[in-house]
Amino acid sequence: CALGAGYENIAVAHAKARGIVVANGAGTNDDCVADHAFGLLIASVRGIPKLDGLTRQGVWRTALPLPPNVSHKRLGIIGLGTIGKKIAQRALGFEMEVGYHNRSARSDVAYRYFADVTALAGWADFLIVATPGGAGTRHLINAAVLEALGPSGHVVNIARGSVIDTAALAQALRDGTIAGAGLDVYESEPAPPAELTGLDTVVLTPHVAGWSPEAVQASVDRFLENARRHLAGEAPVSPI
Repeated sequence: CALGAGYENIAVAHAKARGIVVANGAGTNDDCVADHAFGLLIASVRGIPKLDGLTRQGVWRTALPLPPNVSHKRLGIIGLGTIGKKIAQRALGFEMEVGYHNRSARSDVAYRYFADVTALAGWADFLIVATPGGAGTRHLINAAVLEALGPSGHVVNIARGSVIDTAALAQALRDGTIAGAGLDVYESEPAPPAELTGLDTVVLTPHVAGWSPEAVQASVDRFLENARRHLAGEAPVSPI
């Protein structure tokens, strides 16, 4: 049983072939991750970390460019699972228009569906990556997607570091192909991404989007309940 939602490092097919039940902690930290995603988006778009540093140096607002709104923009969500849907709910609170890319369109939402990631990026002002990791999504966000997002675009990743091509992202930020990024995950973790640490257009956090006292307790409770059910001959709460 995985404590978190991710299970790309578990050989699920092999486990099932041997009769091993596999479960995860899906749903236990969705709110925490969605909150963090929006925190990164606001921090990146509004330039909050940079503004904090400049303010401490005595720089006043009249010497600074105007940071854009987050509200009333178009948000593209890559991966509309349980976390992606929580992110979309928060976007509606900011009166944003929501579009999404998924393996297939969902019948339970009215958001605009894009079968192609590059098309979604071309439509959106901002992208938030919330898709599972693994071979199928490796470098899904590449140079072409970033170019489509455009020079005022921002990308946030709270999913898995492998989904974004780090070299392409670094180049896009240096060239001004996009305006900024907020990353809680990256390919080099736990080491910080060397290509990005020197750029003031990137906000970095150390894979803590799913960590809060409430989320950790819920994850442990889910693990114990899954284990209890399995030992009692019952189906787990969140089987894979």
